Amino acid sequence: MRQNTLTRWTAENSAELYGIRNWGSGYFDVSPGGEVIVRPNGPRSDIEVSLMHLIDECHARELNMPVLLRFSNILASRIEEINESFRRAIRDAGYQGEYRGVFPIKVNQQCEIVQDIVELGRTYHYGLEAGSKAELIAALSFMKDPDAFVICNGYKDEEFIDMALQALKMGLRTVLVIEMPSELDRVIERAELMKIRPLLGIRAKLSSRAGGHWDSSGGDRGKFGLDASQIIELVDGLRRHNMLDCLQMLHYHLGSQVSDIRKVRTALQEACRFYVELVREGAAMGIMNLGGGLAVDYDGSHTNFACSTNYTTSEYASDVVEVLMNTLNEAGVKHPTIVSESGRAVAAHHTVLLFNVLHVRRFEPLDVPGKLSANSSEMLENMMEVCNSLSPRNVQEAYHDAVYYRDELRGLFLHGGISMRERAMAETLFWRIIGRLATMTKGRKYIPDELEGLDAAIADVYYGNFSVFQSLPDFWAIDQLFPIMPIHRLNQRPTRNAVLADITCDSDGKIDRFIDLHDVKHALPLHEWDGSDYYLGAFLVGAYQETIGDMHNLLGNTNVLHVRIDAKGHIDVVRQIAGDRVDEILKYMEYDPEAMTEGMKTRLDKSARAGLITARDKTQFLRAYREGMKGYTYFEK
Repeated sequence: MRQNTLTRWTAENSAELYGIRNWGSGYFDVSPGGEVIVRPNGPRSDIEVSLMHLIDECHARELNMPVLLRFSNILASRIEEINESFRRAIRDAGYQGEYRGVFPIKVNQQCEIVQDIVELGRTYHYGLEAGSKAELIAALSFMKDPDAFVICNGYKDEEFIDMALQALKMGLRTVLVIEMPSELDRVIERAELMKIRPLLGIRAKLSSRAGGHWDSSGGDRGKFGLDASQIIELVDGLRRHNMLDCLQMLHYHLGSQVSDIRKVRTALQEACRFYVELVREGAAMGIMNLGGGLAVDYDGSHTNFACSTNYTTSEYASDVVEVLMNTLNEAGVKHPTIVSESGRAVAAHHTVLLFNVLHVRRFEPLDVPGKLSANSSEMLENMMEVCNSLSPRNVQEAYHDAVYYRDELRGLFLHGGISMRERAMAETLFWRIIGRLATMTKGRKYIPDELEGLDAAIADVYYGNFSVFQSLPDFWAIDQLFPIMPIHRLNQRPTRNAVLADITCDSDGKIDRFIDLHDVKHALPLHEWDGSDYYLGAFLVGAYQETIGDMHNLLGNTNVLHVRIDAKGHIDVVRQIAGDRVDEILKYMEYDPEAMTEGMKTRLDKSARAGLITARDKTQFLRAYREGMKGYTYFEK
């Protein structure tokens, strides 16, 4: 965003710069006072709370950064939007079936979130999807609504199958989805032993593919699902056991983030053909499960980019209903109940990761002298000439020359041809040239490929109190982009471009790709840091991030504040969860903190007896060691 530096910077400028109204979906905005606010009930609500006010709440509760903020209201709003979108689409089109949503527990397995979704979705008979025995056990502990579905996916042993069948006996609509040909015989055997008619689904392996990060979910080489020949074999097996009436659901899964609505329509059209043929084979059917895929617009561009989506929730629902009606009406098949497992679209918005800046390394090359010493290397003299002759007309040539001379000078240093001082001067000259090139090329319509990304090369490094591996693992693992921005000082102009580094010692522990309406930015505009409190937020992190984090450097789970905002804007803390302590993480990694502390005490006693430390030293160190064991794994002030 290009602004005249003489104009007054306002909160509106920041809202545009960070695109918060594009990706915030009405839940997040910037206040006139320059702070990020949350509208927990969505854009049509007047209730709003500043995230800085919630940081004050964290401090009052002695919760250090980083903190995960969870908003129950946003979960409720997301569930409502999806269900009401389908209700409108069904009503407007005259569709004869109904809609039932299902939340896949794998998207966020945290107890309070699953419990919230069941409670908040009760009006809509919102169900749960379980992909493992543990998830099924969790689902059954919360699910009491006989009109809601419990969908059982994934590999299933006898214990898993028995539990699902018992739940069906108890009156829950528990569907066992056959995903592997070998599962059917096991399900039939257990059902006959328990004298129950199972409620079955099959997962079809479609040829349609979603593209993007999760493209492998579909297609011929997809991990799960039955192809046409395997489906026929399954149908024949059910017919032999007089159980064809048990087959009631067709399930497919295109991918977790399907950004293009055309892919949604194409996959559903293919699935409808499978559905129609199953009806013609004599299966009872009645349920079409779309799986997941309803996308989240992480960058706000409203495109089919992998981190965006070119459709709204309402358009998604309307297109699903339209495709189903057109295909099934033509075949004379009754409209089924529509089920979707839209976990990402439900959970992503409700969680924000807040963290503070601990340190900044600024890009500030040393001053270049007017001339070099008389005995300087010829290559160094050439580098100085490139710096002095640099102009907008020769930027590409200057870049090539600077890189060449830098590499030559590094080679000379390696073989003793120049001193360390000369190498230092070469580095200073090189980065001075790169900085000037970045300024000269900024805003140009055409920039040569090799000069792209110079902003990132000269960006400051802001060190944040968080771990990429623990809190934003999808960024590290699959290049998922998340909106990141300051949550205050937004009525001040951000004057620095920066990349973010976490507090791990891993070179991958950095964020150097940021959302942008047109592409991906490699630097984030931030404010000058003077050592005072400066807070950033990573948004839309409620799906997948919390439970797949890696304990890199033994950095554990962060502090959590789970809140609800009432009709008057008052904050109700539903649950406060302390982040992992050092001793808890050590135990998880099979250390014995008590034995470690006792061992340290023995070593200190021995050092004291040897006169290496004083008794006071021993007492102070042992106290610090014990307190460190009970401390937060992240940086504490």
